[in-house]
Amino acid sequence: MRLPRTSRKKPRIEIVPMIDTIFFLLVFFMVATLSMTVQRGVPVNLPHAASARDEIKQVVTLTLTKEGKLFFDKEELASPAEAALRLASQIKADTQVSVVINADRAVEHGHVIDLLDAVRQAGVTRIAVAVRPLAP
Repeated sequence: MRLPRTSRKKPRIEIVPMIDTIFFLLVFFMVATLSMTVQRGVPVNLPHAASARDEIKQVVTLTLTKEGKLFFDKEELASPAEAALRLASQIKADTQVSVVINADRAVEHGHVIDLLDAVRQAGVTRIAVAVRPLAP
């Protein structure tokens, strides 16, 4: 009696599970790298406005936090008068200085007006108040 011979299949490497594993590792390291990024900005809650634009060229940023702190390009200052002195020295170097005021929504209106007045007294004519666009 003769038994039929079965032909052996050639061994092969399955690549689909390996692709899944590599993709998972890629996503894991991308998310891990993004979570390690240190954000050095000053957090403020900006109000919304319909006329807000994203393409403002920021030269000098003045930030008022809800705690009442004033920052000149991420460096804390004691008063709006000190910001005016720094702006006056920058105007001597470059006459086209523009200022963007980032004021938290919870800041009293009088503090924003005091800062705006100090910026105008320093001689700055290009002033913008930062807001977020309205959600449609």
